[in-house]
Amino acid sequence: MANRREFDIAFVGLKPGVHEFNFDLDDKFFAEKGNTDLSHTKAHIKLLLDKKSGFMLLKFEVGGSTEVNCDRCGNPLHLDLWDEFNMVVKMVDNPEEMNEQEEDPDILYISRTESHLHISDLVYEFVLLSVPMQRMCAPDEQGNDTCNQEVLQKLREMEERTSENNANSLWKGLDKFKEN
Repeated sequence: MANRREFDIAFVGLKPGVHEFNFDLDDKFFAEKGNTDLSHTKAHIKLLLDKKSGFMLLKFEVGGSTEVNCDRCGNPLHLDLWDEFNMVVKMVDNPEEMNEQEEDPDILYISRTESHLHISDLVYEFVLLSVPMQRMCAPDEQGNDTCNQEVLQKLREMEERTSENNANSLWKGLDKFKEN
């Protein structure tokens, strides 16, 4: 990953208080992470890092747009990304043990000896969380379905054939008991 250092924040040299960092993401970033669901992505991440003594408060603001496929018909959908995520980073002596025991996903433990905070994985996760889980074509102004009707018709036909085959095979084994 060529841009790995881009997501390293050297927090040791920062004075206590709020610091702002900005990151622009495109398809290349998501391809490096192995995600092929998103395309034509233009995401902007604004990170506000509030450095305190012994911990840091992180606020990620996700914005931008991406394209995904509709879950029903496969049509491309343009989605606007917008979300905010808060995270607490605590500096401790035993971060591995503390991270295993911590149940709150918004708290991350790092070693007191760390000098950099690598946020690439956090940024990736937060952008994915900004995309809705159900991705379907929105209805038009009159409330009509805008999904590809040809695809939906084929799916209905396949569902009917499958249900007919399953219905016949469900009772097929019981036919031998009728004869007894």
